[in-house]
Amino acid sequence: MFLDKNIYNTFEGIKERRDIMKKILAIGEALIDFIANESGFEVKDVTSFSPKVGGAPANVCGAAAKLGNPAGMITMLGLDQFGDKIVEYLKENNVSTEYLYRTSEASTSLAFVSKLLNGDSNYTFFRNPGADMLLEPDKIKALWFRNTYALHFCSVDLGNFPMRQAHLKAIEYANMHDSIISFDPNIRIALWPSETSLRNAIIQFIPLCNILKISSDELEFITGKSNIKDALSDLFIGNVELIIYTKGKDGAEAYTKKASALVDGIKVSNVVDTTGAGDGFIGSFLVQLNKRKIEKANLKDLDSKTLEELLDFSNRFCAKSITRHGAIASYPTEDEMGSN
Repeated sequence: MFLDKNIYNTFEGIKERRDIMKKILAIGEALIDFIANESGFEVKDVTSFSPKVGGAPANVCGAAAKLGNPAGMITMLGLDQFGDKIVEYLKENNVSTEYLYRTSEASTSLAFVSKLLNGDSNYTFFRNPGADMLLEPDKIKALWFRNTYALHFCSVDLGNFPMRQAHLKAIEYANMHDSIISFDPNIRIALWPSETSLRNAIIQFIPLCNILKISSDELEFITGKSNIKDALSDLFIGNVELIIYTKGKDGAEAYTKKASALVDGIKVSNVVDTTGAGDGFIGSFLVQLNKRKIEKANLKDLDSKTLEELLDFSNRFCAKSITRHGAIASYPTEDEMGSN
């Protein structure tokens, strides 16, 4: 096992910002998505796939970097060609690999993604275990979190294996440096022994975050309620100050304990691939918070106008991304998004 010592593979825009923009870190799985080249088939019936670098936390880093925000991925990959591909791709997309380990004890995780006719995706995973699951908490370094704006994580790596404890250590260090903690459950039931074990893990980690991003598909699974307003009291627990509720084509909503906002969905006639759209939403949202220099202590004071502006940007970011293939590859750049 070793740590990739490579530092930022930067382009000029990020070089100029490194001294003035805090970085965004994500912890969890980085993997290879084998994305079906045909729509409307189950994985077993697909005849060809295209390999793309993915994993929700890695996608969030990619979205941040595309928008000019320094970003780094905390994970572990196998000593295999899939791991090599991920390292190369992250560097090409200006995501730091200095927080990334390699191991010979397990292979890099893989996912096969079939696409439904409506553009949604289904996932079949190969990770028993995946290298990311084996990252030990003592590999997480407090020094990493200096000048870190936010730490983001999801639920895939919160199972009963070492990476769960690595998450807790990363959250501890992020809090020491007053970094925002962001959590997107990003539910993948097939990876868990039972729905109950997944739900319990999510409920245990929600109080540890400051920003909770939850989708309409996930709300009822986690809270037992189908209406976000009815569920707010169940979600505003522990350290949670901001809830982002995404509704796919129907737009998004945001809530603090004092304010709220909503934006309608953007009609997209040429949906190609929704892979990583939710990751792009929260990644771009965190970047906008960072650009506005909104610190953890100020999340609770966000007003409705600001929330609406933040939602609008991320909504437009996702609308652009779903017209292209892949996750990170589909995300628009800062120039493509315009000046705001």
